[in-house]
Amino acid sequence: MITKDMGIRQIIEEFPQAITFFSQHNLGCIGCMAASFETLEQGLNAHGFDINKFMKELNEFIGANPA
Repeated sequence: MITKDMGIRQIIEEFPQAITFFSQHNLGCIGCMAASFETLEQGLNAHGFDINKFMKELNEFIGANPA
């Protein structure tokens, strides 16, 4: 399960299928320098996303698309 306090780089490493989800939402997390030190919540807030909705959908996506 992905939580909002996880680092973006950590999420990508542990759940590589999240890359597809980020791309579908026009988030270039892979190429972003901030991915090395930002939490998911910080990144989503910077881009104006609803954190709760995004987290629910991301975890559903991860569950439906295991690595």
